[in-house]
Amino acid sequence: MTDAAGEQPIKQRKNGLYTGVSDELAENMKTGWADTELRELEPITQAGEAAARRAKLSARFPGERLVIPAGNLKTRSNDTEYPFRSSVEYAYLTGDQTEDGVLVLEPAAADGHSATLYLLPRSNRENGEFWLDGQGELWAGRRHSLSESEKLYGLPCADIRTATEALREASGPVRVVRGHDAGIEAALEDKTTAERDEELTGFLSELRLVKDEFEIGELQKAVDSTVRGFEDVVRSLDKAQATSERYIEGTFFLRARVEGNDVGYGSICAAGPHATTLHWMRNDGAVRSGELLLLDAGVETRTLYTADVTRTLPVDGRFTELQRKIYDAVYEAQEAGIAAVKPGGKYLDFHHAAQRVLATKLVEWGLVEGPVERVLELGLQRRWTLHGTGHMLGMDVHDCAVARRETYAEGTLEPGMCLTVEPGLYFQADDLTVPEEYRGIGVRIEDDILVTEDGNRNLSAALPRASADVETWMAELKA
Repeated sequence: MTDAAGEQPIKQRKNGLYTGVSDELAENMKTGWADTELRELEPITQAGEAAARRAKLSARFPGERLVIPAGNLKTRSNDTEYPFRSSVEYAYLTGDQTEDGVLVLEPAAADGHSATLYLLPRSNRENGEFWLDGQGELWAGRRHSLSESEKLYGLPCADIRTATEALREASGPVRVVRGHDAGIEAALEDKTTAERDEELTGFLSELRLVKDEFEIGELQKAVDSTVRGFEDVVRSLDKAQATSERYIEGTFFLRARVEGNDVGYGSICAAGPHATTLHWMRNDGAVRSGELLLLDAGVETRTLYTADVTRTLPVDGRFTELQRKIYDAVYEAQEAGIAAVKPGGKYLDFHHAAQRVLATKLVEWGLVEGPVERVLELGLQRRWTLHGTGHMLGMDVHDCAVARRETYAEGTLEPGMCLTVEPGLYFQADDLTVPEEYRGIGVRIEDDILVTEDGNRNLSAALPRASADVETWMAELKA
C-alpha cells in the first residue's frame, strides 16, 4: 500500500499549491482531464421512501433544527481505516452512504422543514488536492459532484466544509444524532442536550419498527443471498474439515461480498463445543465429522439491510441419535415461537411460547426438576437456553435497539415488522449437571419472520429446518 507521491500525503500549501513538488508538475496536473460530470442520473430506488421518512420526522419535531450525521472514517491501524459504513439513521433518511455527510432539516413555514444534504464535493484540481491529499480522488476514488448528488437523492446539496460554521451560527432549538461525528457535536455543544438528542434517536429507532415495501424487498434479497451462502458452506465442508472454521467464514463472506455489501455482523462459524458459545467469532477451531456446526450468518445488501439466519448442521450430513433429539426439541420450540408471531399479538409472545417448549423438554429429560410452571417462573431453563428468542431486524442486525420498551419489548406486533425467531439449547463442555454425552452440544435454529396482515411469512423458508429435511438437503448439495 503506497503513500501519496512516494511519502506521506503533503498537506502544506504555498500560493495555493502543495509544496514538495515542482511548479511544472503542479501545473501539468491541473490540465488535460476530461469532463466526467454525470448529467443523466436517475434518483436512487428508495428516494421516495426516504422522503416519506423525513416527512414523518419533520412532523414529530416541528420548529426544531434536526442534524443527522453519516459518521467519519475510523482508524484500523496507524494510517489505515476500516471500510466505512454509514450511520443507520443517516442512510435511512437519505439513501446516501458516504463518509462525513450530514443531513440537516431546517425549520420552515407551516411547521415543516427544508432538508439540505451536506457532502464532500469532488476534489479540487486547481490546488492539487485530488492527487496529493490522501483523501483525494486519485487515492480514494471518484466522488459524486454536488449536482450529481442532488439528482440521486432528490435533495439540495451543499459542501460539508461549510456545515460546521452554518450550524454554529444557527439559532433556535437543535437536536443531533450523537455518536457518529464529534466535530458536528462540538459545533452544537451549547445548543443541544443529551436528553433531547436521545429523544430524536429513539424516535428514529421506533420509526424503523415497521418496514415499508422497499425495506421488505431488501430484507428478502439479503435472505435469499444468505441462503445461497449457506449452500456454499455445505458444499465446502470437506475443505473446512481439512482446515478450520475460517474456511467456512471465508466461504460465506465471498457470497456476501459478491452479492451484497458485506456480512451484516461477524459470522459465527462454531463447530463442535464452540457452538455452546453464543457469539463465537474467533472461528479458528477444528471442524470434525460426527460433530455439529452452528452457522449464524447474514448477508448485508448494498442498501445496508441484513439477514440473520442460523442453522445447526451435522458436519458429516447425519445427526446422531442424541444430536437429533436435542435438535428436534429446538425445532419444536421454534415452530411454537413462529406460530405466535402475528399482528395484534404481544411482541414477547413468541419468546414465551418457545421457552415453554424448551422447559418442558428439559423436565422430560430429567435435567431440571418440574413442574414446568415452576421452571419458567424461576427461569431455571435459562442455564441451557441463555438468551432471548429473537429481536427486530433491519439495517442493524439488532434493529431499533433504542426504541422505548413500551413500543418494542412490551409492544404489539404490526404488519411490516420483521424479527428473528431463534431458540437454542447449549450444553457447555464443563457442565457437570448434565450427562456427559450432552456436554459440548449446542443447537440454535433461526429464521427471519415478517409480520403480515393475516399472520407471518418466513423470509428464510428456503433453508430446510426439520432434521430429516436438513439431512436430505445436505446430501443433495454434496452429491
